[in-house]
Amino acid sequence: MTSYMILKHLHMTTAYLTITLFALRLLLDAVGRPGWRQTPLILLVAAISLVFVAGYASAMPGWLIAKIVLLFGYIIAGVFALKTTLGKPVRISAAVLALVQVSVILHLAMTKPF
Repeated sequence: MTSYMILKHLHMTTAYLTITLFALRLLLDAVGRPGWRQTPLILLVAAISLVFVAGYASAMPGWLIAKIVLLFGYIIAGVFALKTTLGKPVRISAAVLALVQVSVILHLAMTKPF
């Protein structure tokens, strides 16, 4: 198996795991049991490595640039969604925004439309 395939599978696995854990944390917060926080460091390292291994470092396609921008939006919205000091309407709006952004990221990753 090539290094590209290993990194791609690692990236996909950690992406699904990160999204699942984010949804679980939202659920725990919703039932009044805010808990642990985790950083998707392995996901980010795998993603950055893929950019270089796949040869995108010099000229990134539009779908990849969109994924990166949406990733930052997802992280920021996720932070607001899980911040217990904010009001419930703000947290719910941030959670919905984060989930929409991650849905668009998954769509771009699967279809690579542009």
